[in-house]
Amino acid sequence: MIDQSRSRLSHHDVWRRWKEDGDSDAKKQLIEHYLPLVDYVSSRMAVGLPKNVSKDDLVSNGSMGLIDAIEKFDYQRGLQFETYASWRIRGSIIDGLRQGDWVPRSVRDKAKKMEDAYAVLEQRHLRSATDEEICDYLNISNKDFQQMLQEVAVATICSLEEPIREEESETRLSLLVDEKALNPEFKVHETYLKDSLAQGIEKLTAKERTVVSLFYYEDLSLSEIAEVMSLSPSRISQLHSKAILRLRAALTKQKDQLLQK
Repeated sequence: MIDQSRSRLSHHDVWRRWKEDGDSDAKKQLIEHYLPLVDYVSSRMAVGLPKNVSKDDLVSNGSMGLIDAIEKFDYQRGLQFETYASWRIRGSIIDGLRQGDWVPRSVRDKAKKMEDAYAVLEQRHLRSATDEEICDYLNISNKDFQQMLQEVAVATICSLEEPIREEESETRLSLLVDEKALNPEFKVHETYLKDSLAQGIEKLTAKERTVVSLFYYEDLSLSEIAEVMSLSPSRISQLHSKAILRLRAALTKQKDQLLQK
């Protein structure tokens, strides 16, 4: 494993030996050095997933993502590898879960119905839809609504963590501006998307905004957020699900508007 005490120059040299000389030992060193990142990301993503999803499977898929990140990363651009690799690891885990059909079609259908309900009602009232309004729209009881939130939690846990572009670390959540991007059409689209997401976040309830901030920006797990907010983990999961459904509805609306232009 790469010694943590090595200078940045030494670490840069390991990348050079791998990228420019094709040194397999250097690649092995990089993999061993960043393996703890796989365990960290896997542990965070395991929160809220069904019990039948094996942590070992998450780590296995995540490791493939790490290797892919090491193979594709351009160390000369001066970017933070940990950030780039985290999204590649998450993406690899998500791909593995999808291939394993980890979310039943019935749950996906429920998530889509709820997302559509938020989109329609919030467009109609120009404000955040209440739980009661969602229940009326879907013609279900509040108890059934709460149950649906619990069921779709696993379908919303990763929805904003997917990269916008294949070889970049930007996600729908971060929407970081790539100063080296030369495509004006993409930049316009990204600006609209960022504005839409910002407007969607403003429409969230105070608790939903807090959950989104702590989970995606402060990097806390759902269980840690539950302790911070003095709420049960299930309640935090529900707040997260509602927030993501609202944001997905906002982004879908923005996408439809762009396609019409």
